[in-house]
Amino acid sequence: MRKIAIGSDHAGYEYKDHLIKFVLNQDCELIDKGTYTDDSVDYPDFVHPVAKAVVSQEADLGILICGTGNGVAMTANKYEDIRAGLCWNTNIAKLVRQHNNANILCIPARFVGKRMATMMVHTFLNTEFEGGRHKRRIDKMCAC
Repeated sequence: MRKIAIGSDHAGYEYKDHLIKFVLNQDCELIDKGTYTDDSVDYPDFVHPVAKAVVSQEADLGILICGTGNGVAMTANKYEDIRAGLCWNTNIAKLVRQHNNANILCIPARFVGKRMATMMVHTFLNTEFEGGRHKRRIDKMCAC
């Protein structure tokens, strides 16, 4: 059973709550890293636990949600072994997994509907990395 870590700020809280139900119905174990209300919070406080869960292999994949998706993606991508992809449709969600081996899906709650967010999560969870030439490119990503 795959383990999925999820987190959001206040702008993504309603989507997170919605997506939790969907992920649990996908035969996945879910690790909810917060936030737990729609009160204003700082998104990095919830990104770091999700990213750390993926890096430590406590979780296989992660999902992060904020208003634009940019803040959570930028923060998560500070981790060497994280490849967080900001997506706004299923085609991009598929390609970030196939070509970039993304391990965190970032969703812009203020710019996609819940239905699209759900379809992106479904696509992200059910798409495999293609490897090959894409592996060579991923190996060149780290500037450390």
